[in-house]
Amino acid sequence: MTDELLEKEKKALAPESGFNLVGIDPFGSAGNTLYLIEHFEKYQDALNAKKQRDNPDEYLILYPGAT
Repeated sequence: MTDELLEKEKKALAPESGFNLVGIDPFGSAGNTLYLIEHFEKYQDALNAKKQRDNPDEYLILYPGAT
């Protein structure tokens, strides 16, 4: 995957406010490796949701909003 495609995916999943819980599919096709799981307004809620995911093989990221 090119860095340019990954950056486009990141920008598309970064919220305007709050936090997005995003999963990474290492086997996804180029341009489709990141997917939105859920949006949260509070960081603590997003962090708790990340910790509660029960698949240890799942790769997760929290993307913060711009504001």
